[in-house]
Amino acid sequence: MKHFYLSILLSFVAIDLCVAELKTVDDFRAAAAKANAVLTIPDWEQTPEAVDAAMKDAIAKANKALDQIGTQDPGKVSFKSTVVALDDLTYAAGLEANKATVIKETNTNATMRTAAENAVKIFQDWAVGIDYREDVYKALKAFADTHPKLSGENEKLLFETMRDYRRAGLELFPDKRKEVEQLRKELSKLGTDFDTNIVNAKAPVVFTKAELDGVPESFFASPGVKTGEDAYTVMANVTWQFIAVEENARSEVTRKKLYVIHDSLAKDTNVPVLNQMVALRNKIALRLGYKSWDDYQTETRMAKTGAGAKSYIDNLVAGIQPKFDAEVSTLQKMKAAHTNDPSARIGVWDWRYYTNQLNKQTYAVDKEALRAYFPFQKALEGMFNIYQSIFGLKFEKVAAPYKWIDDLQLYLVTDSATGEPLGLFYLDMFPREGKFNHFAEFEIVGGKVLPDGKYQRPTVALLCNFPPASADKPSLIAHSDVETLFHEFGHALHSITTRAKYGRFAGTNVPRDFVEAPSQMLQNWVWDKKVLDTFAADYRDPSKKIPAEIVKKMNDAKLANAGVIYRRQFAFASLDLALHEQHPENQPYDCVAMSNPILEKVFLPIDSSTTFVSYFGHLNGYDGGYYGYAWADAIAADMATVFEKSKDGYLDKQAGSRLRHEIYEQGDSRDVTLSIEKFLGRKQSIEPFLKKIGIGGERKDKAGPSQESR
Repeated sequence: MKHFYLSILLSFVAIDLCVAELKTVDDFRAAAAKANAVLTIPDWEQTPEAVDAAMKDAIAKANKALDQIGTQDPGKVSFKSTVVALDDLTYAAGLEANKATVIKETNTNATMRTAAENAVKIFQDWAVGIDYREDVYKALKAFADTHPKLSGENEKLLFETMRDYRRAGLELFPDKRKEVEQLRKELSKLGTDFDTNIVNAKAPVVFTKAELDGVPESFFASPGVKTGEDAYTVMANVTWQFIAVEENARSEVTRKKLYVIHDSLAKDTNVPVLNQMVALRNKIALRLGYKSWDDYQTETRMAKTGAGAKSYIDNLVAGIQPKFDAEVSTLQKMKAAHTNDPSARIGVWDWRYYTNQLNKQTYAVDKEALRAYFPFQKALEGMFNIYQSIFGLKFEKVAAPYKWIDDLQLYLVTDSATGEPLGLFYLDMFPREGKFNHFAEFEIVGGKVLPDGKYQRPTVALLCNFPPASADKPSLIAHSDVETLFHEFGHALHSITTRAKYGRFAGTNVPRDFVEAPSQMLQNWVWDKKVLDTFAADYRDPSKKIPAEIVKKMNDAKLANAGVIYRRQFAFASLDLALHEQHPENQPYDCVAMSNPILEKVFLPIDSSTTFVSYFGHLNGYDGGYYGYAWADAIAADMATVFEKSKDGYLDKQAGSRLRHEIYEQGDSRDVTLSIEKFLGRKQSIEPFLKKIGIGGERKDKAGPSQESR
């Protein structure tokens, strides 16, 4: 009865995706003004020259504002004229950088992408440079030295701003300070190159139909796959194509060939770049008085030290060892039977295939068959309906004044109770040449109280790469894709519903080892029968839902495979920490030689010719911080218990309201530990996470995101 009631309830909040005439953002500006808020649609530049000019103009305006801060009488400085003024000008300049980043990652014109990449480099160089404006630093320090009585977000902004100056080296002698500045500028440029090389890495691999035996027929019908008589081109750099072959191709030769190419992407360009990047990071950390880049990065995060992060990951690696060993043993037995080789071992190119076979044979979970229940548009609408209901929101499709692709969608988010406009989001959901090739949310306009007192509501974009529709079928996405969709849109909600006063603290601008937690928690939704029944239905027969026994087996299979799945994540975290731990300054780096043995030790045998780290984009942005996924996952599992214990489970509105108000709206305007505990109504616990990965009750670690570790 409860399930029936919830299904009916959700139907009342369904959004109209097919209106004949869309509203525009202008139709909502009066409501925004009533709430003292501002809605902003970016003015997207249309030529390379305009991209360059816009960035230079934004920097010129910011420099003028910096001059105003730096020329103040030290005896007359105020919080508003120093700390707030700095937040205002960096926010304003950052808006242009955000636009350039989206153009770089989405524009269909290669010349525009290159111009945007150059603009991003110019911005990053400038952004590093402002940390070393001595006149600005002296003005802020003059105010800090008055020991003002501030509280809340204001106090936090002053503390973290001055901490940034210390971490930039402003307390060093001038020559050392200048060296750190130059090192940081060089590092930022290399980071942009590293990202661009990943996007530009293309790897078409041609197979015969026989070599792809086992791969679903739907794959062969996908656009661009059939490229000749018995010639099928698989793009190793297109995630969904790579995974489809790795999970389904019966031939180990095929799987290994594609894996070797995939895990060697950007090898020639990025291996030397990465070696330079980690060397620069190490040098910067040492100049600033830290033992390692790990320590430098974790200082501002929940882990606090590199040793704390490493201890957490090491404990998890050891704790899951028995489960991991048992799972790999099962897969090896399957491979031995399949190959008639009793000594067969599972390599990195095998685990997806044999896990998929195990799911089919033992748990009757057929990933390809499940796609029929998840046509992309229905999954999107279903997610919208759920999130609208539990968070008290309304999503309405509006006309986009400019589209960088024909099927770009723009939505406006309002509070369903008050009608207050909260922000906007773009959806760019399918792969194409030159586009960002993973799944992520990009902030375009962040939340912030503007100098005139009005609140700037956010605008964000989701850039994803789901399998496109074929000639005879809609886009049918895997269950794991649905999980990704729920996750990434969680980041959008985190950004859009913010109430933080300062841009520095708004939305997802939280400690890196927490930022994934709210979205990781939302992944639980797609494993719940009640939730799935609200949108998952066979596209050929919409009355057909996923049977309850299949959902149970999906969950059983997830737990059965948790050892392999999580050890892979722990391997990535381990290699990242190893690359950024203490290292003699005069000793060169060989990132491949350092990381490959860790991949093999913590996870599975690899091919020694591969260079996984050259295509591991997280090493720029999550450097010294990939452990944060596992750290945040523990917080997410704990937070999910609030919904699990609520009257309506994952569809509970009261729990959703608490999540929105205590986590999303707060951002980093207060210590995230406080926000987590206010949401939980208690101290944190790691036990739900240990249970989730199948080792709960076997051991109780004190390392990691639990109260005992702080």
